[in-house]
Amino acid sequence: LVLVGLLAAALIIIFRLYKMCLKWAKDWDQYEEKCYYFNFIKSSWNDSRRSCADLGSDLVKIDSREEQMFLNKRLRDLMVDDEDKFWIGLTDSGEEGRWFWSGNIPDADCVRMGRKGDGGPKCWFDRFCDHLQKSICEKKPNQKNMCVFF
Repeated sequence: LVLVGLLAAALIIIFRLYKMCLKWAKDWDQYEEKCYYFNFIKSSWNDSRRSCADLGSDLVKIDSREEQMFLNKRLRDLMVDDEDKFWIGLTDSGEEGRWFWSGNIPDADCVRMGRKGDGGPKCWFDRFCDHLQKSICEKKPNQKNMCVFF
């Protein structure tokens, strides 16, 4: 009985430390299994990707409608006007009209997202990669700069 109580107490402590640890990375927002960093420094798509890499992450790769809706809502709160968009990790740099996540060819079409207004269905917009925009980085919670307990 004492052993069960100690085990339960240990699990509670680990859970609380994990929560505190996520808050330690206060500039990151967590949704589902990912953490997001909204970078307000405007830079090219390639420079934005390098900035994300410096944080142990990459430009966001959107995997679901729910993730898209979360990011749309978050961006509406962060954007100043409708041109205040954020780079994401989508590009058609290899072939016009054929989209890939996080390519690495400079001066091609890259994708930014965000709509200040209603956030309707059209919220991804291509732009030349050397245009200066804000960006969204993503990483898993257990990557660099986040605490993990084992």
